Amino acid sequence: MSAPSRPSSGDVPNPGSQSALRQLNQQRLIDALLDSGPLTQAELARQTGLSNATVSNIVKTMAAAGAVETEPTTSSGRRALLVRLSNNGAVAVGIDFGRRHLRVVLTTLGYDLVAEEFVELPIGHRAIDGIDAAAVVLNRLLEQNGVKPTSVLGIGVGIPGPIDQRTGTVVQGAILPEWVGIRLRDLEEGLHFPVAFDNDANLGALAEVTWGPHNAVDNLAFVKIGSGIGAGLVLNGRLFYGSVGVTGEIGHETVTDHGIVCHCGNRGCLETVASTSVMIDLLSRGGATIGTPDIVRNALAGDSATLRVLDDAGVAIGRALASLANLINPEVIVIGGPLAGLGDILLRPIERGLVRHAVPTVGETTSLVMSSLGDRAEALGAAALVLLQSGTRNS
Repeated sequence: MSAPSRPSSGDVPNPGSQSALRQLNQQRLIDALLDSGPLTQAELARQTGLSNATVSNIVKTMAAAGAVETEPTTSSGRRALLVRLSNNGAVAVGIDFGRRHLRVVLTTLGYDLVAEEFVELPIGHRAIDGIDAAAVVLNRLLEQNGVKPTSVLGIGVGIPGPIDQRTGTVVQGAILPEWVGIRLRDLEEGLHFPVAFDNDANLGALAEVTWGPHNAVDNLAFVKIGSGIGAGLVLNGRLFYGSVGVTGEIGHETVTDHGIVCHCGNRGCLETVASTSVMIDLLSRGGATIGTPDIVRNALAGDSATLRVLDDAGVAIGRALASLANLINPEVIVIGGPLAGLGDILLRPIERGLVRHAVPTVGETTSLVMSSLGDRAEALGAAALVLLQSGTRNS
């Protein structure tokens, strides 16, 4: 599974581009080295099915980026080049920005989690304030874990909203309106490292097929339920971006013609009846203000009002997912976001809505599961984006 490069000014590769193909081939090499340990280039070619020339070119690029180390050896009496994943302390950084939070993770080249930190942010925070806060957390994690800045391969960033892939710009529709207009260069200037960024739901999907149990799944939808609701789509083994990159916006599917006005400008969107923000508003009436963790805790404790709100939201989400499933027929729909800890409490009403409104065959054959990565999926997907690109940055 590979993901196309995130665009920067003047460089917007598409899923069928040479850049995307190089990333796919690079990941094949990394997977082979992770599974088998050091291998010669000839052995890598046999295991991956790539030509010797292709393997040689990828190894050279990855070695120049510090992703692999090589040394001369002999194989069957012939001179060969042994390739191993680098053990130079290199890390990838993943940052997930939300309406009320940011999460920063550090991971190794071998996809091991080194460190993470979660920080709450004020609602309505300015983009520059969120970026500055992330820079502070990142510097603290690097220092605490003895990681030199020169060992950072790059930073992946998840944004809860649509990104125009032609310009690399956050566009209207994001649940963080203060972030609309933010570009890749703004993140790089604020974080002081090379950055790749994407919609958070896309990164959740990438995390599921990279870190989760679904790496053999070719058609998957990752649905993040939070302050906004969005879907990341893996179709035929690749993240799907459509024409300009604005895909999976199921939170803005109309579920009631006479509903309230959504921040996108339309009326009756799914987000206006099933987001965590709506749940918080409903459950905070006449009492103390609660947060998303309270929803999870109260539901697990059997609070009847919380269970009713979750049931209503789940059925509405399931109905929207039925439309998605009827259209793309995914093997798996993964539910992620801060409510992932609810398990069947949320899955059951979503499944009822899905089965009730999907074509029978589609509803019966679509697997609906909670993310095993919890609420760190998007940050892990952001780090995975860096790892996928690490061997092609200089190419």
